[in-house]
Amino acid sequence: MRSHSQTFFASLFLARLADQILLFLVPLVIYQTTRKVSWSGLAFTAETLPRYLFFPLLGALCDRISPLKLMRVSQIYRAVACLGGMAAYAVFGGIGWLVVLSACCGVLTSQGVVAREVLLPQIFKSQRFEKVLSYSQLADQMGMVLGPMLAALLLGWWHWQWAVVAAAILFLAADMALALWQRTSRIRLNHPEPASGPWILPLKTALAHVLHLPGLKQVIVLAAGENLIIGVTLATSAAMVTGLHHQSGQYYAGLQTAGAIATVIILLAVAHAPWSRKTLGLLSFTAIFAGGLCAGLSPSSWGYAGGFLLITGFDKMFNVYIRSARQQIIPSQDYGKTTGLVILLNNLTQPLAGILVAVFSAPKQTGFVIVGLALCMAVLGLAVAVVLPFFRRRGALEQTSGI
Repeated sequence: MRSHSQTFFASLFLARLADQILLFLVPLVIYQTTRKVSWSGLAFTAETLPRYLFFPLLGALCDRISPLKLMRVSQIYRAVACLGGMAAYAVFGGIGWLVVLSACCGVLTSQGVVAREVLLPQIFKSQRFEKVLSYSQLADQMGMVLGPMLAALLLGWWHWQWAVVAAAILFLAADMALALWQRTSRIRLNHPEPASGPWILPLKTALAHVLHLPGLKQVIVLAAGENLIIGVTLATSAAMVTGLHHQSGQYYAGLQTAGAIATVIILLAVAHAPWSRKTLGLLSFTAIFAGGLCAGLSPSSWGYAGGFLLITGFDKMFNVYIRSARQQIIPSQDYGKTTGLVILLNNLTQPLAGILVAVFSAPKQTGFVIVGLALCMAVLGLAVAVVLPFFRRRGALEQTSGI
């Protein structure tokens, strides 16, 4: 990667760092204020749900407005939302302002994510795209790891309001890094086509691509299957480690740190090893499936830890495979609108996994839920690898015989 690209990835890192501070603060502050887990969960839902629901609309926006401009707007207005929320809190009081500003930042984060997806193929045309995605994921991962740690450190020094102000400063720093990259790079970006027709038209185009572009439905099904395991892991890891396996909070924190380290090592391997896209997909999908079985079936905490590390470590490799695959499939002029819809469809299975965990909430049943979802993931993978190609070949033979 060239030196000026470092400022671009630094911008991604700083924005993710600030975003993770807010994601960490909301449920914690709500719980500390109300002492009710239910309110904490509702606040987390209010914060995260808009991130998914707005993806299709924001994707369409990226095909009408410069994605670089949208990235800068995303970062500046997240800082404005943080400072505005704290000003409203100072004047009117009430913990609801934290939820409101976090929900606004969530939507703006989604805007930045889709804009980044549109920008990356244009910025790094001469680079192996899997390598580019690995560095992008590394910037995200470092922010996801360090964000909660920084938030906890800030809470140890100051009140939570100052942690929100720190997040605003990080968002502004992310925009400064992006502005510096824009000035120092000589990249010529594609200009979006002038907007025409109603807003519903881009969504219809995206849906048509999902239904008819060869290979896109398969990529969506694979991602949805993988997100079943990611969703159930996120929803149950704390309960499995500290409840079923009777380990301490320090053990759980160490496991989370080990998962982050494993992810970084795997992403560095992806960035420097010339693996094919098919190899990345097969290896990561198989490892995550094996991790789900191990985490769900193992009677010991060390067995669960091994499964957890497989799931969290290879998740980012699978993301590299998925993002590079859809970049090859989706036409560049419709990349934003289609990617926004695809991201929404990919992530619908995560809340589904959470619902299943809530229904089967007994500790001894959780392992069976994990195994069941791992098997569902395997069935979806086999359907994509074997069943769908079989019917495509059969349909092609029938058309040939009918000529």
